[in-house]
Amino acid sequence: MNHRLEDFFSDGDDPDRDSTPKHGDDSSEGTMNAQNDEHVDESDAFENSLFIAEPPRPPKSRKDMRRKRSRVKQRRLISVILAISIVIIIAAAAIFVTIKVRSLAPQIENSREYAADYPGPGRVVVDFTVDEGESADSVAAGLVKAGIIKSKAAFTQAISATGEQSAIYPGTFTLKLRMKASDVVTILTDQSKAGGFLEVKAGDKASDIFKKAANMSGLPLKNFTALITDKGAGILPAEADGSFEGWLQPGSYNVKNAGSAKEIVTNLVQKRIEHLDELGVPTGSKREDILKIASIAEAEVNQEQYYGKVARVIDNRLAQGTPLGMDSTIAYGEGVSASELTTKMLEDSSNAYNSRIHKGLPPTPISIPGDSAIKAALSPDAGNWIYFVTVNLDTGETKFTNDADQFQEYVKEYKAWEAKNG
Repeated sequence: MNHRLEDFFSDGDDPDRDSTPKHGDDSSEGTMNAQNDEHVDESDAFENSLFIAEPPRPPKSRKDMRRKRSRVKQRRLISVILAISIVIIIAAAAIFVTIKVRSLAPQIENSREYAADYPGPGRVVVDFTVDEGESADSVAAGLVKAGIIKSKAAFTQAISATGEQSAIYPGTFTLKLRMKASDVVTILTDQSKAGGFLEVKAGDKASDIFKKAANMSGLPLKNFTALITDKGAGILPAEADGSFEGWLQPGSYNVKNAGSAKEIVTNLVQKRIEHLDELGVPTGSKREDILKIASIAEAEVNQEQYYGKVARVIDNRLAQGTPLGMDSTIAYGEGVSASELTTKMLEDSSNAYNSRIHKGLPPTPISIPGDSAIKAALSPDAGNWIYFVTVNLDTGETKFTNDADQFQEYVKEYKAWEAKNG
């Protein structure tokens, strides 16, 4: 059955078309159909192929159309935003990389410059001083400035390769201009090559320190002894009573370029006073007594664990009013070591430091006590000991007692060790 396109519309779909047949129209309509029969058949076949294969879709509503347009606009907006974001990110990354490269450029250039090194072995001998506690970086800068090495980087690399960063010794070293950095490191890490620095150690005596100071500084020894003769006027505090003993601070001091003996000694004494203040040692005569007790403990034993006990023995004997009986003080007064004491020396009452005869503390400290001995004198161990004997000089083993008979047994033990070991 063939249909024309108009046949798919209902009666009310086309207002211009009258579906009711007119009287007298049948014959004319039939004639027309007959005349166009062949044409109509072809047209109907084409129309049928379109509409029968796929039924017509109803037209979309305005709401659907608006929703579709909205989704399209959203997709377009999102695409634009993403595109802009990508452009911004790429631009930012490019800027960051540019800035980073520019900031690194000087460092790269500097590294190239600092990595430069002289081939060595150098020329023109010069002295170079490393101060106590000076860092490797500071030393490197000084070497570059002096024309000894070509770059800080070369020195840093050389010292890192040896693993000796903390072993650069203070002192004045003999070097040359335009040296290879590794050769300089070899010298600065060799303590035997250091000169010009005065080393003050716990247990040293003031007279020995002055001799070393004269030797290191090149100043006449008489300039130092003159300070002793003058009883440290203008240098020592009043409680020192004119004696430098115990009033020189342990440490390393650059005396190579010192202007005078007084300058050197004043520095040592001032450092000592500052350090005693830091340790909380009372001032006045009490400070001098602490230094005396600490110096005896420093001289009598060589192990930190015994300092507090020796200090307690001294305090107990002072409290009892008995002589200290310390060979170390007698030896100091005689100007010899304890092992060199003779019976005559032990009985010498003219020696003001003879603590076997004279009661109380000696006139001055007998050495330069270190921190451990000073702390022990400030706070002695608790105990009732009044005797002690070091029974083994190799190990430093020391025994303490408050019994006289036990003390004699310890003396025998020491003599047996002495006989065996010479």
